[in-house]
Amino acid sequence: MAPVGPRSGDAIFSSIDRVNAELFTLTYGAIVRQLLTDLEEVEEVNKQLDQMGYNIGIRLIDEFLAKSGVSRCVDFKETAEMIAKVGFKMFLGVTASVTSWDADGTCCSIILEDNPLVDFVELPDTCQGLYYCNILSGVIRGALEMVSMKTEVTWTRDVLRGDDAYELQVKLLKQVAEEYPYKDDE
Repeated sequence: MAPVGPRSGDAIFSSIDRVNAELFTLTYGAIVRQLLTDLEEVEEVNKQLDQMGYNIGIRLIDEFLAKSGVSRCVDFKETAEMIAKVGFKMFLGVTASVTSWDADGTCCSIILEDNPLVDFVELPDTCQGLYYCNILSGVIRGALEMVSMKTEVTWTRDVLRGDDAYELQVKLLKQVAEEYPYKDDE
């Protein structure tokens, strides 16, 4: 029997159960709206969305690894490509591209071709500092931390803020050595 290779994001997306996109978008919008009401400060909402995303990311990586058939990536560049080509397609049904690598191969940009979280969204003047999709930066950060990569993920361009694209900058801060809870000789 031939070994099973990694599945493409399109193949995985077509084979999993999904929630109606409009329901998902409206539910996410209601969460952001409630955070704005409860926390009142836009910067606090940004932090809370990032933390929520982080919590999702540390759990989502297990599903990603189980359903994608992806083996361990050899470096950060391969990991970023896997996030863009498989992860975003698998969970959001969107395609992303990886660009703008630095010379060290530790910092890149992920550009989303589409963003289903922002359908029906217009930011009022009082929310111009809001990174509405900050949950995505937290998801990436949390998922990468679970595979031993400490990262910093920030929005560099956002259509809701007047830019021409949705762009996340992902910077590898350090590769964390894996720790095992027990020793082999015990």
